[in-house]
Amino acid sequence: MDSSLTPVVNTPTLNIREFQPSDWSWVWSILESVFRAGDTYCYATHISEAEAYQAWIEIPLDTFVAENKTGEIVGSYFIKANHPGQGSHVCNCGYVVRPSSRGMGIGYLMGIHSQEKARNMGFRAMQFNMVVSTNEAAVVLWKKLGFHIVGILPGAFYHPILGEVDSYVMYKRLR
Repeated sequence: MDSSLTPVVNTPTLNIREFQPSDWSWVWSILESVFRAGDTYCYATHISEAEAYQAWIEIPLDTFVAENKTGEIVGSYFIKANHPGQGSHVCNCGYVVRPSSRGMGIGYLMGIHSQEKARNMGFRAMQFNMVVSTNEAAVVLWKKLGFHIVGILPGAFYHPILGEVDSYVMYKRLR
């Protein structure tokens, strides 16, 4: 990959960079806790490490990590085309932040980074296919970053405590 096209976010407390194979144990520890909770992603709560690796690292076009000032990975996101062919100008991303690091602006910075990256990759829009309505922090974050709810999927997500809850399709033009 041409590093001149790869935006890097560096703040005094956070560095966002491309995923390296040596990062996997950190990323898996975050993904595992998020996926096992079953309240924000549609991945099976019993997803294997190999399946998670394929979904988060192998299938996407690129994956990034956010590391704090001590070098610990506290978040990650991937970017891929939302659909092939005639829909490939719209990207899709997935984001996770370590539960103990939430509320520190990590998701916000990864959101900004991912939009820059998407533009550099030639994507014209970004779409999130299933933002769980009860994931209020994510809904607020994406709205703050300029996304709009363009569709509501009634009862489309089965929350482990609340049962069927709505999901949102959220969208933003990048160009």
